Amino acid sequence: MISDIGRVSFMTIDFNDMSPATIPGMNGGTGEMTIQMYNDDRYRIVRTVIHRDGSIGIHTQTSGDDLNYIMSGTGKAFCNGSEEELRAGVMHICPKGSSHSIVNTGEEDLVMLTIVAAR
Repeated sequence: MISDIGRVSFMTIDFNDMSPATIPGMNGGTGEMTIQMYNDDRYRIVRTVIHRDGSIGIHTQTSGDDLNYIMSGTGKAFCNGSEEELRAGVMHICPKGSSHSIVNTGEEDLVMLTIVAAR
């Protein structure tokens, strides 16, 4: 829901009301991931679960910066040749035009909130 008061817009996104979708081999990755996504012309906001032994394959960010806040689990991000450890409380940022992939390296699901802001 979006509300406008003067020049300020307020938005509430309730993932509890969204049906999850399961995606096998995202961008040529392995295993499965489950997503709940909000998408408009300014934002893509996704609750992403990369299941055990799963990954998002290498891809180039074309629509905007990709910010991935890790809520639980462990993994690795690979961005433009660099490797980053992922764990709860860490945010991986892949700037527009960069290439990256994310791998679940743990025994549990890797759960993250992904925000892509158009620019």
